[in-house]
Amino acid sequence: MHPAIEDHARACLITDGPQRHAVPVALRYDPEEDPLAVHLIFPPDVSPDGAENEWVFDRSLLEGGMSRPTETESGDVRVWPCGRVQAVMELRSPQGMAVIQFDRTPLLRFLRRTHAVEEPPLAEADH
Repeated sequence: MHPAIEDHARACLITDGPQRHAVPVALRYDPEEDPLAVHLIFPPDVSPDGAENEWVFDRSLLEGGMSRPTETESGDVRVWPCGRVQAVMELRSPQGMAVIQFDRTPLLRFLRRTHAVEEPPLAEADH
């Protein structure tokens, strides 16, 4: 049994206006629930309906988006690199669209942690 991994990243909500809004985003991976999926949880104050907003998609999409543009089959989640240190995520739903910019470092750290739980420690692998 592997525990869920939770991490946090600061993101910047990109809008049409001159102001950018800093947003704390919770990153979650639960291999017991779905070993292929990651969860990004946004706080209620940036959600159209005022509730916590959770997006769940393939971990491979987030990984791929660190080096090249990737998107879900339906096009509701897109991720692409932005320069050498940032990544951009576009989220689409019937309620609207959001574009969020992240520093890549916390996302890469989170992804490394998700892979670490898949591999048993050396002591366990030897038995």
